[in-house]
Amino acid sequence: MKSNDQPGHVALIGAGPGDPELLTIKAWRLLTMAEVVLFDHLVSPQILALCPAHARLIDVGKIPGGKATAQEVIHALLIKEARQGARVVRLKGGDPFVFGRGGEEAMALKQAGFGCEIVPGISSCIAAPAAAGIPVTHRHVSTHFTVVTGMSARAGQQELEDSWEKIAAAGGTIIFLMGVRKLERIVARVLAAGRSPQTPAAMVRAGTRADQQVVTSTLEHILRDVRAAGMRSPAVLVVGEVVALREELLLMTQHAGATHDLSSLSAHG
Repeated sequence: MKSNDQPGHVALIGAGPGDPELLTIKAWRLLTMAEVVLFDHLVSPQILALCPAHARLIDVGKIPGGKATAQEVIHALLIKEARQGARVVRLKGGDPFVFGRGGEEAMALKQAGFGCEIVPGISSCIAAPAAAGIPVTHRHVSTHFTVVTGMSARAGQQELEDSWEKIAAAGGTIIFLMGVRKLERIVARVLAAGRSPQTPAAMVRAGTRADQQVVTSTLEHILRDVRAAGMRSPAVLVVGEVVALREELLLMTQHAGATHDLSSLSAHG
């Protein structure tokens, strides 16, 4: 344990969508030097295996409808470890600042007198569609895309759902994160905004991981087809004409869902 007189170093790191080979070099370097790692539920075991053997790993994940670590508890743990002088990594799925509450954690550290290093990660909002062969933009098909969450705090859910209609009416590709549980409501509100029932739609589960699962359909039938496939979280919903490009693109690109053993890079080795 370091002296309390020496403030610790805290890094908020995006672990990306799951495939450990999609970590940034900076994320890998800081992870292999970590003394304490607070990690989310969606961080893959292959990425955690890169931590040094002596590092303390603390699970602070949130599982929808299940075990969840309160955000205030996470803040307190980060501050406590920083005060004790540890090299701390807060390891978050995707990117820390894309529905990852990384901003809240950075602010909590600042208020306690600690700085932190922000290490961006590849967000599943673009990685999952890409791994499934779906571009979020494509010339003459979609000039823009919008990313929105399917879940909100209970008090804010109605406001969130109202925003779905406004976003749908604006056109382009819509990407819903955390949308499995609210899929029926999402489809209803997007259709209410005037999108055609025949609009292509896809659900990508565990994008970039070895167990990646993809269901392509239309707005009219996506709920039925996702249920028939038994698809569960984590999954990303993509709505828009770009989904129709998947079949052609998959013929020309290598599937990105393979996860490789990075044990040779691990600090254990």
